[in-house]
Amino acid sequence: MFSNRYVRTIILSRVLLHLGIWIRNFAVLLFVSEWTNNDPVYVSLISVAEFVPIFLFGLIGGTFADRWLPKRTMVWSDLLSALSVGAVLLVLMNGVWMALLIGTFISASLSQFSQPSAMKLYKRHVPVEQLQGVMAMSQTLVAVFTVLGPVIGTFIFLQFGINASLILTAVLFLGSSLIVTTLPRDTEEPKTGDSGGFIKELKAGLRYIGSNQSLRTLCLTFSAVGLASGLTQPLQIFLVIENLGQDKQFLQWLVMTNGAAMLVGGAIIIGIAKKVKPQLLLMIGLLFSAICTMGIGASTTIWLTIVLLVISGFFFPFIQGGIQTLLVRNTEGAFIGRVTGAIMPVFMGMMVIGMFISGYLKDTFSLVAVYVVSGVLIMLGASLLLPLIVEKRTKMRTAQHYDGPEVNSND
Repeated sequence: MFSNRYVRTIILSRVLLHLGIWIRNFAVLLFVSEWTNNDPVYVSLISVAEFVPIFLFGLIGGTFADRWLPKRTMVWSDLLSALSVGAVLLVLMNGVWMALLIGTFISASLSQFSQPSAMKLYKRHVPVEQLQGVMAMSQTLVAVFTVLGPVIGTFIFLQFGINASLILTAVLFLGSSLIVTTLPRDTEEPKTGDSGGFIKELKAGLRYIGSNQSLRTLCLTFSAVGLASGLTQPLQIFLVIENLGQDKQFLQWLVMTNGAAMLVGGAIIIGIAKKVKPQLLLMIGLLFSAICTMGIGASTTIWLTIVLLVISGFFFPFIQGGIQTLLVRNTEGAFIGRVTGAIMPVFMGMMVIGMFISGYLKDTFSLVAVYVVSGVLIMLGASLLLPLIVEKRTKMRTAQHYDGPEVNSND
């Protein structure tokens, strides 16, 4: 896969981009916490600045990514992110710390234009048989920074301060932009029949998703998994305190264990990507995740919780790699930006809803009940894939049936 110039370049660009994002996020988090004396309102605004752009600009950014040339879009998105961080630093030096939240919002918004463009380049320049491995590699990269990102971001802030953290972030974003410029010039893609004004193309993208059974199914699966993830994410600290009887600092070891298992799972997928169908990969990942989620909620022993977290983390890349591969394979190149821009906000929206009601459900029922509900939702998401798997098998059998007479007749 690394012999492919586009894969090599985009992965290297994403390494710098992810590193810059983690350094920025933790620098902002720690600085605002310190400056406001851990004011929960301002600390929560950091998450708002990071996640709200996904809702506001996911579909919009995806639509523009389909209208614009992908390489150029990625270059300018990363470059403008670097400039926005530089501008925030100048304002911050004058004592206006609220600029950090605004800068984070702007930078996160620009990412909604860059990510769909990267997917378009993969769609155009990566052979179908390598696509699943590339998606697995991308998810493994996310897992790496899930483990290392908080450590690196915290270390740089504590050692060098907010100014150095922001300067390094701007340099990494700029480096990402420069790396993408080494790709060959964009080629124009044939326009679809619905091309025209922005609103017209946005509506065409939504109609395209609605008319494509595979994409509709993935959207529903994403919704169920997003809601399930949101239900358990805010409650991890209660697992540590209530179920395991440990102090809250113990949570970091569980998170690192889960992240390390994700690395191993991602590496395995890269190796078996050509041999396993993405819909089967996704189904396996969801089923193991559902079982482990319910087990983690019920476990009261440290060793069992760790074992379940390892299994869950190992199969998590199966879910992400399967979904991303199915999205790219089942989407025409002209619509890839709008499809990814529409479906990702669905996942995030359902996750936020789950986070919003998780505390209420825990107080009303119990911690175990919430984790069981989360596991059931994941199983529901897996069951939604069954028609997709059956349809694929039916098409294969039909193709084989029609291939037979053609071969015999030619003989």
